[in-house]
Amino acid sequence: MPEKEETSVANLIIITGMSGAGKSVAVKSLEDLGFFCVDNLPPVLIPKFAELIEQSKGRIAKVALVIDLRGREFFTALSESLNYIKDHFTIKSDILFLDATDAVLVQRYKESRRRHPLAPDGMPLDGIKLERKMLDELKMSASQVIDTSNMKPAQLKEKIISRFSHLESNNLSVNITSFGFKYGIPIDADLVFDVRFLPNPHYIDQLRPHTGQDSDVYDYVMKWPETQEFLTKLLDMLHFLLPQYYKEGKSQVIIGIGCTGGKHRSVAIAEYLGRMLGASETESVRVSHRDEGRDRN
Repeated sequence: MPEKEETSVANLIIITGMSGAGKSVAVKSLEDLGFFCVDNLPPVLIPKFAELIEQSKGRIAKVALVIDLRGREFFTALSESLNYIKDHFTIKSDILFLDATDAVLVQRYKESRRRHPLAPDGMPLDGIKLERKMLDELKMSASQVIDTSNMKPAQLKEKIISRFSHLESNNLSVNITSFGFKYGIPIDADLVFDVRFLPNPHYIDQLRPHTGQDSDVYDYVMKWPETQEFLTKLLDMLHFLLPQYYKEGKSQVIIGIGCTGGKHRSVAIAEYLGRMLGASETESVRVSHRDEGRDRN
């Protein structure tokens, strides 16, 4: 059994997920962040690779491995390898699972004119459904899931950078994202808060074209007593929860703030939370707005 030495903890990111969901973009993005990247390493070789990382004594501190899993035996090998690392090394490992809807994946295969690896002679959807079934258990065990359905490559790169740039510091990374319930709840959110109970600027003609980042909409959302009471209670809860997450070893928390369309109320609340939580010395806070620009009418 390898000896554990007093060195800084290395970070190992396993990149996997659905074919066509963006694994190539993800690994290139992590490479830009200074990760040592290896594509398609067999899971059974991960423990040997981990030994090399540990023996580097900090020279290799950030590693990303692309694992393309299409069979139960591969999932078993990956699970056993990660458990071995946990028991024998000081390396911190995470699984990043990239996903997208069946319709989006089919469209991407049509645009690229590629054949799905599990349906080389059949319809792409057949291969996608089979792959999704094979990877269902792996997705459940992933520490991070990113839905790339509505993302362009540049947006996925930005998301990856925002998720993993915190590894340069010891702070808890807090990602606050606004969204619209009519477009679906972010599947990667740890905490989701529904602010549809607040008065809606959408019904004010002069406010409708603007967003929660504009001062007139922001002030409208903030002026109500129920808004202030909600924010007081929410901040009180977050100030309690975030240190507890960090204490238990969680490196990041994703907070989703949702309203109907993701344009007014959720954006304003997310901006407020970003300013309030961003004043902390123990958290690194980023704010994004998933659906702010979808409805310009």
